[in-house]
Amino acid sequence: VTATASATPTRTQTTTAAPSPSASGGPSVASPSASWTTYTTAAGDLAFDLPSTWNIKDPAGELAEGGGAFAEVTSEDGRLLATLRTNMATGSTCTEKYPYSVLESQEMPQLAQYGTVPRYTFETRGNDIAAGPPDTPAAAYGITTAPLPEGDSACYMFHFFNWPPNAATFGAFYNPELNLTPGDPSRPYLEKAKLYAGTPEYADIKRMITSLRPAG
Repeated sequence: VTATASATPTRTQTTTAAPSPSASGGPSVASPSASWTTYTTAAGDLAFDLPSTWNIKDPAGELAEGGGAFAEVTSEDGRLLATLRTNMATGSTCTEKYPYSVLESQEMPQLAQYGTVPRYTFETRGNDIAAGPPDTPAAAYGITTAPLPEGDSACYMFHFFNWPPNAATFGAFYNPELNLTPGDPSRPYLEKAKLYAGTPEYADIKRMITSLRPAG
């Protein structure tokens, strides 16, 4: 069932600012949301804050064997902005490295497990000279236990973090068809991703994901 997020609202509730037109011909990008609410997953183990006008579908599909969380967060107009999943089996082998940039990185100590503190990140792979992984978007935001990349190249993005019984993910690949980005739509993909990092919508997404915490 898809429903407007409803749980414990924040104490301060004000109206959300109206969208402002883009001076450069791109899509309108709304001001940061002012009214927020708290959502606890159907699995009951995690909670996060989100704009009260956004929607949550939970469960968003078939759950992993043994249960867990599977929630999709969409904008007021139905654009998928992030997916939260737990009880995920993961594995990663770094067979190739790519040029990269880290647009955001913030530790999330409230999710620390087994002595490891995950971090929120918005990062890219590839550049104008060297492409990122083939047939894969080269920018994504989410939570990871991977260390900050060093040097001039990095393994593929691995946006998973430790959470019982194994691993979880909360984020999305940057998609200019879903993530409202100002400016010329013909700009290169990575340029648009970097522009998006400065938008109010992205600020709301970052605030939402970094608010993830144990419920209760």
